[in-house]
Amino acid sequence: MADAANKYPENITGKYYVDNQCIDCDLCRETAPDNFKRNDDGGYSVVYHQPVNPDQEARCKEAMEGCPVEAIGNNG
Repeated sequence: MADAANKYPENITGKYYVDNQCIDCDLCRETAPDNFKRNDDGGYSVVYHQPVNPDQEARCKEAMEGCPVEAIGNNG
């Protein structure tokens, strides 16, 4: 399970975040490309835009549930 204490500082403020368990599998970026992007320097994903509508919220939730290492958290 993702831990807010270990989230990457590049995550934009809000309820969704990615922590240091990320293995750069690309699942979240494919599932919710409007919300997740790759940090090319570190080789991991971060949340760059919090969901602003029901579709984005559903995609972020799907990405969180599908993450193979549970690196996506939700503090909402």
